[in-house]
Amino acid sequence: MGGYAGKFLHVDLKSRQIEHFNVPEELLHKFIGGSGLAAALFLDRFEPAVEPFSPENPLMVMTGPLTGTNFPGTSRFTICGKSPLTNIWGEAAIGGNFSPKLKMAGYDGVVFVGASDTPVALVIDDDQVELQHAEHLWGKDTYETTDILKRDLGNGFKVLCIGQAGENQVLYAAIVNDKAHFAGRTGMGAVMGSKKLKAIAVRGTKKIPVQDPQAYRRAFKSVIKSSKESVLAQSFHELGTNAGIEFGMMTGNVPSRNWTEEPNWDLSEKLGGSTLTEKYLVGTHTCSYCPISCKRVVKVEEGPYQVEEGPGPEYETCATFGTLILNNNLAAIAKANEMCNRYGMDTISCGSTIAFTMECYERGLLTPQDTDGLKLEWGDMDVVLSMLDKIAHRQGFGNLLADGSRKAAEKIGNNAFEFAVQVKGLEAPAHDPRAYHGMGLAYAYSNRGACHMQHSVMSIEHGMVTRTEFGLQEDYEAQTSEGKTAMVFTCENYGTLMNALCQCHFVNYVTAPKDLLDAMNAITGWSFTIEDLMASGERIWLLKRGLNNLMGISDADDVLPKRILTPLPNGGAAGSVPDIIEMKKEYKEVRGLNEKGFPTKQKLEEMGLDNLVHKLYSNS
Repeated sequence: MGGYAGKFLHVDLKSRQIEHFNVPEELLHKFIGGSGLAAALFLDRFEPAVEPFSPENPLMVMTGPLTGTNFPGTSRFTICGKSPLTNIWGEAAIGGNFSPKLKMAGYDGVVFVGASDTPVALVIDDDQVELQHAEHLWGKDTYETTDILKRDLGNGFKVLCIGQAGENQVLYAAIVNDKAHFAGRTGMGAVMGSKKLKAIAVRGTKKIPVQDPQAYRRAFKSVIKSSKESVLAQSFHELGTNAGIEFGMMTGNVPSRNWTEEPNWDLSEKLGGSTLTEKYLVGTHTCSYCPISCKRVVKVEEGPYQVEEGPGPEYETCATFGTLILNNNLAAIAKANEMCNRYGMDTISCGSTIAFTMECYERGLLTPQDTDGLKLEWGDMDVVLSMLDKIAHRQGFGNLLADGSRKAAEKIGNNAFEFAVQVKGLEAPAHDPRAYHGMGLAYAYSNRGACHMQHSVMSIEHGMVTRTEFGLQEDYEAQTSEGKTAMVFTCENYGTLMNALCQCHFVNYVTAPKDLLDAMNAITGWSFTIEDLMASGERIWLLKRGLNNLMGISDADDVLPKRILTPLPNGGAAGSVPDIIEMKKEYKEVRGLNEKGFPTKQKLEEMGLDNLVHKLYSNS
């Protein structure tokens, strides 16, 4: 069998024991890899009731079957465990260059359990695997840690590490690969920090076998050709993801002033991809084997917000540290981005939590006495930057913000909860469901909380991509809830599949499903059909949903925050709100969920999830 290295690492950080284990091919057939296989291993080996910071909560680093080949967009991987931010299933996808080297070293993934008494780093050099002392790295940011490890270990090592936010267990702490790539969502960096695991460094030199090289080359060439011809791919390359600011302003997709105002054209002109390119771009960067190269490399040479040459802000950061807090200073956003990168913090949750506290301050729920004397006024980036330092170190007022908006709202009290724009504890990304109603349904049912990357709804509903082979029509009316349920269902299954195959969603925009299927079959030697692939996506979605049910999630949690259900008076989405109640009724029937929000026993048996049936319905 090609595509898989054939073994995984099991690392007990308490006992310092490192062992190999294998996964039956049948399990790979059903759950593919990435977060799909991680969820299957979690259900089989760990207790859903585990506390996120317990040593018994695993931290799982997982690749996919295409990882380590040069197939476009497949350098991504996922990091999974129980989330400290949401207290449910947690996963974060990340690109870069780490996962191909892990596969080339001979491992499909690493499962960490236990917690070390002192800081450690795992070093993988092909067949040589050892835990090394890392006290000298503790307290250092992600850039410093990466530089030191690469200097000390030598050429060819790729580094995955946490910064001070992970060490201090900020609930939305990120894990960083070589300074420029981030597993940001759900706080996996905090789990890593709780285990005293500072870094993982890997060097791999083995080749990944491909069972049918000729069929593989045909699929590879087809995707390269389509990426060169795609206007969307060219836009990502020329302007980065931040091109979405300008387009989103027209449609009402970009939230402003903590989701209370229509998008502001002045902010669009100052924060968009064109402005970032013109003022601060010094180059582009890419993940391994990517034909698009969407990453921005920026430098701010003058003024109070100078930034050394390095990774620049993407769309979400320009929104959460820009429009969401009414800041129009792009240099200041670049500085905030650099600080979050170094500390290792998710810019979506961090910026959204700051916007939430600014509204609480404006409404009198917080005073300078609560905020260490800081005046949380809209657009004041000097205050924001000082807050980032406090959050990463859990100092003073920053300790409250380090827990995210939901927990902060619970502590602030009064009606603060109404201003926290989150689902299941995860702050919403900067895409407004009032502009695209299908996104609202997808937020409500995303298995990690509000998310735009657990499915392919955004690309389909925005009209960026068509998938008629899956029964998805070419044009969807954005601001209507009718006809969206079946679309969301299919997009969830396909997006879940992407996170199991570990292909970048952006590259998938220019990848025909047949090419993806042909590449997977050529690499593995399997004979999957498109229907088989989509069934895997549905099976994995149901598995994650069942895990969440075991962790306490029910139909009552599948809701949208009040703010998203409050119409705006002006702008591209004026007067529009998703009809989440009606969509939920249809969705549960299509998805096979009962009134409690659990997958029905019949549906689970139909999808071959017998282990989940036993755990969910053991008393029936």
